[in-house]
Amino acid sequence: MSQSKALLDWARAVAAHPELGLEGAWPRAAALLGRQALEAGLDEFWNRQLSQMGKASRATQLACLEQFVRDPDLVSGIRTAWGALSRACHHHPYELAPTAHELQHWFSAVEGLLERLAVQEAAVDSVG
Repeated sequence: MSQSKALLDWARAVAAHPELGLEGAWPRAAALLGRQALEAGLDEFWNRQLSQMGKASRATQLACLEQFVRDPDLVSGIRTAWGALSRACHHHPYELAPTAHELQHWFSAVEGLLERLAVQEAAVDSVG
């Protein structure tokens, strides 16, 4: 099992079971795990495509992704998911934590995006 899949499974478990002892912190804990899953998937992608990108900031990696993955919808989805999960990780006064439904929606997007990224990468490998 890949690291990104394991992290995503943990994120889903935390969101589905708030009674695990993370009273009040479970939404942000689940969001952090979801974001880490997405980042681990991106790290796996960059390690296979261009290992030097591992030293770049996440913002730079996301900005350069479109040059390697010729799918603007996929890249946009990855950026959107990363931004939503990043915002959800932090406490902001007068802002509610994400709901379990929102988290599950984002996790589904992360899972789909990582699967599409793997398929896209396989297509690039077969051409290149």
